[in-house]
Amino acid sequence: MKAPFWEIKSLREMTHEEWESLCDGCGICCLEKVIDEKTGEIQLTSIACEFLDISTCRCTIYGLRTAANPTCIQLTAKNIRELNWLPWTCAYRSIAEGRALPFWHPLVSGDPAAVHKAGISVRNRVVSGLHVRQEDLEHYL
Repeated sequence: MKAPFWEIKSLREMTHEEWESLCDGCGICCLEKVIDEKTGEIQLTSIACEFLDISTCRCTIYGLRTAANPTCIQLTAKNIRELNWLPWTCAYRSIAEGRALPFWHPLVSGDPAAVHKAGISVRNRVVSGLHVRQEDLEHYL
């Protein structure tokens, strides 16, 4: 039996479809970020990008996201190791660091809702950026 693609390919070797399938749909990368001016540390807020549907944890304008939201960071094989604010649960980070995908990942479990059932996603736990002013982000750390 052949091993799954994520166990035998590097992030750079994956096809577009394989790359996209690594996303578990947690929505964590879509949270607004604040940079601590003293330390330079990036902190996540409990505010989701205005384009994230917080009930499905999917971008409502995925193909246009970086044009519509200049602060949207597109994950690539090239930048994944630099994005240290990504959670340890992120499949892209896990693969880059040589770790296995967790049991709840849709590619492992076969269930796209497993990430929500495992309590990993931001589903219904964050506020949409539509309802928060940028200058108020610090109140949502």
